[in-house]
Amino acid sequence: MQGLEESKNFFFSFGRKWFEERCPEVFPRLAFGLAGHGSECFGFDDGISRDHDFTRGFALWLTDEDEERHGFELARAYSALLREHAPGSSGKSSKLGESEHGPCRIGDFYLRHIGLPSAPENWQQWLYTPEYAFAEAVNGEVFMDNSGVFSAVRKKIMEGMPDDVRLKKIAARAVAMAQSGQYNFMRCHRHGEPGAAALALTDFVNACVSMVFLLNNRFAPYFKWKLRAMKTLPLMGELAHPLEFLLCDPASPGEKNAMISDICARIAAELARRQLSDSPDDYLEAHAFEIMKKIRSPHIRALHVMEG
Repeated sequence: MQGLEESKNFFFSFGRKWFEERCPEVFPRLAFGLAGHGSECFGFDDGISRDHDFTRGFALWLTDEDEERHGFELARAYSALLREHAPGSSGKSSKLGESEHGPCRIGDFYLRHIGLPSAPENWQQWLYTPEYAFAEAVNGEVFMDNSGVFSAVRKKIMEGMPDDVRLKKIAARAVAMAQSGQYNFMRCHRHGEPGAAALALTDFVNACVSMVFLLNNRFAPYFKWKLRAMKTLPLMGELAHPLEFLLCDPASPGEKNAMISDICARIAAELARRQLSDSPDDYLEAHAFEIMKKIRSPHIRALHVMEG
């Protein structure tokens, strides 16, 4: 059983009744679930994942007011629940690992992941917050949200990115793919710089993964889970396989260059299908400038094409 399912079963088997009976005053306003850091929050954990920073449990998300009045009570109740019903943690503890379990202020949860206590309020916050941070803020599952406060912020992050910001990011990814894959990859090989070519290829893959997530209105996660998560996307998720081939297969530079061209042609066709670009050019940089023309905000449109 994976960690998210285990956490959910633990909550509904023991946690829900435990807090309903022991904390009746605050229970009607609590949210419960699991989200944030960790492979289990993305549903990608396996046996190897439990060798470090693994604990059993779930999160309780509460408002600032309820934390001030009931935080100590909830922390004690949660500790007692674990002592009575849940085995302990397993594996090594990392100094970079943070527990997503137990009582947590709603604002603190979002501050930890996106650097803001709630959803972004302006285009700058949407544009410059890393996509993996948004992915961590909305992954996992909310098992129960009695007040709806936590889920309202989560929904706004999932659905609230302004169209102009998304277009700006798509344009930036198109340029990055053109520069790293279509232009520099083979040039680096011709210069006798295979290491630089490998770096160009990595940049191309990263830009392409982000592009596909943006076209799916989703957030690309931390690098370790990018390709795995991409395979689950309904639109162009199958491109994860040739991208993995580019990184891992010992094929010749010429073969990889041909694959880069095929991938870029797929992206260009999707941009045309969405009427984001009508450029006939097979070089994605040309499409990026067409996308920039679709941006309504003069402030965002004035940014450098690669910014974002």
